[in-house]
Amino acid sequence: MPPTDASAGTGPVPAQPDSVTPRAVTAGPRNSPFGRFTVEDDDPDGEDTLELCLPAEFVALRAGATTGLLGRLATWGPVVTPVGSFQLMPVRLDQDLPLVHRWMNDPAVAEFWELAGPRNRTEDHLRAQLHGDGRSVPCLGVLDGTPMSYWEIYRADLDPLARHYPVRPHDTGIHLLVGDAADRGRGLGSVLLRAVADLILDRRLTCAHVVAEPDLRNTPSIAAFLSAGFRFAAEVDLPDKRAALVIRDRVLRDVL
Repeated sequence: MPPTDASAGTGPVPAQPDSVTPRAVTAGPRNSPFGRFTVEDDDPDGEDTLELCLPAEFVALRAGATTGLLGRLATWGPVVTPVGSFQLMPVRLDQDLPLVHRWMNDPAVAEFWELAGPRNRTEDHLRAQLHGDGRSVPCLGVLDGTPMSYWEIYRADLDPLARHYPVRPHDTGIHLLVGDAADRGRGLGSVLLRAVADLILDRRLTCAHVVAEPDLRNTPSIAAFLSAGFRFAAEVDLPDKRAALVIRDRVLRDVL
């Protein structure tokens, strides 16, 4: 069976030249809530608009210095799911790099993540997020005490994906791969996607949407998201793929 986001993984979007991370997420100044101010002068028919593009360092200092742009994800704790106790644990580079590197070199994963190769390639991908401003957090998914998946939880409202749908401040995105072949094709992905989406909505009360963008060719992946309560919103052209934009809405979480 072809790999899915729920089995192998959806690949992150390649970085733009000014992005924080090499692939997963990219900041666009026009997506910033600080990006535009409008000032009216004394002429009732006149209006001046000022584009204010704040340095990334300032945004990180003001919005993320204390809790990070995603809040204190490390404190979210475990949740009970139909397949066991599950917890997102932020990656510890010194301990987790060999495992993530091995997963990235699985052909089923590499097809979508495109991060196969030497260890330093995986390390650079992780380090850019860990040493960035907190808009993307790489995590291990730990099921009943065993690391079995890799996740990236990211600020979708600060990502190029925000250009493709009616974004709301604090919208949050998901990238996922299930590491070992033995854990794929058993329905784990759909269960864990639903659990993580619910966890995000429970812990991030200002988040209106949880979003993802699996490769449009990866129909099993799309099916996994739909089974997890996401809805298909659109087909979108991203820098490295044509993707299916799928959304889990806070207002529909008890319906889908």
